Amino acid sequence: MKRFIIIVLDSLGIGALPDAAAYDSLGANTLGHIAAAYPLRIANLQRLGLANIIRLESVPANSAPAAAYGKMAASSAGMDTTSGHWEISGILLPQRMPTYPQGFPPEVIDAFTAAIGRGILGNCVASGTEIIQRLGPEHMRTGCPIVYTSADSVFQLAAHEQIIPVAQLYEMCRAARAILSGEHGVGRVIARPFIGDAEHGFVRTGNRKDFSLQPPPGHLLQRVDEAGLPVVSVGKIDDIFAGSHISCAYPGHDNAQSGASLLQALQEQPQGLIFANFVDFDMLYGHRNDLLGYAAAIEDFDRFLDCLLPCLDADDILAICADHGNDPSTPGTDHNREYVPLLLYGARVRPQNLGIRNSFADLGQTAAEYLGAAPLPAGRSFLSQICEN
Repeated sequence: MKRFIIIVLDSLGIGALPDAAAYDSLGANTLGHIAAAYPLRIANLQRLGLANIIRLESVPANSAPAAAYGKMAASSAGMDTTSGHWEISGILLPQRMPTYPQGFPPEVIDAFTAAIGRGILGNCVASGTEIIQRLGPEHMRTGCPIVYTSADSVFQLAAHEQIIPVAQLYEMCRAARAILSGEHGVGRVIARPFIGDAEHGFVRTGNRKDFSLQPPPGHLLQRVDEAGLPVVSVGKIDDIFAGSHISCAYPGHDNAQSGASLLQALQEQPQGLIFANFVDFDMLYGHRNDLLGYAAAIEDFDRFLDCLLPCLDADDILAICADHGNDPSTPGTDHNREYVPLLLYGARVRPQNLGIRNSFADLGQTAAEYLGAAPLPAGRSFLSQICEN
């Protein structure tokens, strides 16, 4: 029985795309700058061929890599989580989802406050960790949730778990999701619960939840589901695709849980698509400009491969990639428009250089063909190049 396993290392870009200037991403190179600043110890990724894709100062290329390797360019507009994952699944977006560098307009905020029956704080572009320190005390006095956004297409709603219980915060997010459609159809509404106090500081909890737009029809998950095979998500994949055509969802609030869930899924799911996201790279390190923390997380993932790779069956194909960049060495804390790495490994995979793929969708199209699913709306399969189907 066949399985195609896709692991997205959230934000592990490998160099600015040709149109990076339009996205304020000139010079970005998430992995390259990390490897230049820190001597990465990544024996498994080096063996697979990661350092064959781009030059890494601290990691030599492998003369005989064990995986097929290359890099992928984004052909959708944008550089966010939703557009990146949707493109992997064969859905291209011709224009960027709306962003709000000046905050959300009155028609959005007025409709939202009417729906939840109270006012809001913030309504600005902000770092999520900074804004809860700044507005947390006022939030606790007033009970008003904190609304903020970023360079991405997101409406984020933060609240203290003792002031607005998590279940109530989720309902507020569902109200926002219903409002944010059409011209204001942001990619994600995100619940950002936190705890703590003004004296000791506020910290976000693991109860984050994303409320995404429904993806357009024809994506990889739908095609695999229609082919009668299981579609298994790990981590925030379930949220990114709004639960669409997912037969089993495993949790992954952080990389450790995503890893444990992925190993569990491999034990319990003998066939189909397994689609996993490892979120810490972006959430904890890229957005916080924590270069050394990002480097340590890459090394932790490399050690996780010691457990993962022996679990693969003879007919499994493992793909490791990313969805955008988030270079922690740059002054900003937002995503970057970058190429992403592509590694494919399995007993049936012929190691080789796949070059530059014109779209992330090439990976999804390859997965669909391998699993015998109908073709996706976009992408060119390279299955015949890497193995006998």
